[in-house]
Amino acid sequence: MRAQLQVIKGYFTGIHRIRHLLVALIALVVSDGVISYFLIRQGVAREVNPFLRTLVGGGNFLVIKVIGALLAAFILWDIYKHRPRLAVISSRCFVGLYSGIVAWNLSVFFTTQV
Repeated sequence: MRAQLQVIKGYFTGIHRIRHLLVALIALVVSDGVISYFLIRQGVAREVNPFLRTLVGGGNFLVIKVIGALLAAFILWDIYKHRPRLAVISSRCFVGLYSGIVAWNLSVFFTTQV
């Protein structure tokens, strides 16, 4: 029983923890992009990020969001190799930030779908 608990504990610490955080971050950034794109196309929202505002109307918006999410994950993974604690803390902050953004987008979506 103790060995099984150690395996479970190991799964949520170390390299598995950063992998889970990075997968969550990628999923949240892509979710933000998909929901934002839908809301903007419906005319109920606008892109707040001035760098992405001009790209929203075109088909490149989602591609750029996916590439940006993957690039951020690779950078955080590289940081993890040298400074694991910094990478985990940074990843947690970004996951928290994007969780809030996705929650906000979903609240806008559900309040406008009346």
